[in-house]
Amino acid sequence: MYKNIECLSDIKNRLQLECLDEDLLLQALTHSSYIYENRQNGIENNQRLEFMGDAVLDLAVSVFLFRKYPDSDEGELTKLRAAFVCEPSLARTAKRLKLGFCLRMGKGEERSGGRERPSILADAFEALLGAIYLDQGLAKASEMTLKFLDPLIKDVLEGRLGSDYKTELQEIVQQLGSEQVQYTIIREEGPDHNKIFTAGVIYKGELAGTGSGRSKKEAEQQAAKAALRKQF
Repeated sequence: MYKNIECLSDIKNRLQLECLDEDLLLQALTHSSYIYENRQNGIENNQRLEFMGDAVLDLAVSVFLFRKYPDSDEGELTKLRAAFVCEPSLARTAKRLKLGFCLRMGKGEERSGGRERPSILADAFEALLGAIYLDQGLAKASEMTLKFLDPLIKDVLEGRLGSDYKTELQEIVQQLGSEQVQYTIIREEGPDHNKIFTAGVIYKGELAGTGSGRSKKEAEQQAAKAALRKQF
């Protein structure tokens, strides 16, 4: 039995997800460290749902921006989208939705501050979107995505939220010419529930910076930060 079973009802009511399948919601709230420590058959972590939610998020935000800014070019739309889908923005949204409080996670992860860790919160938010998509379809998932992100969208569009390192690096590169930056995961270390990723950012065929983090997105942000300090 989920010890915070009241969280399921709370989240469903608070976020107006009364019809969402509870098994999917529970999976969305299950961190890999919980599976590692409990070893219970039939329990899945939220990583597959996160994968699905990431695609839903990109599409929902892309369609929203495409329609809202019919005169903006690809570069401008990409810059705006990056501000919404970056890890800090998603973690901020997850905190506002109080997802961290209801996560199932291992005791070790919890003691190390996992309920406040940006990478975990961002992943949980994407997993929630993935659960909504699988249960209620793309239209509903897109609708809820924009509803959850609404305060963030207003802050970004009104200039109250700063750019992330990846966006800042992309802006500088665009000013220098047509060459684009690319990100690659150089290595992964540690068990599945506690991985450390190291990412590299490639510019003009050379490694411009590297960075590490508890998620691929965090590692890419740190790589972009290193490139900004080293190259630009």
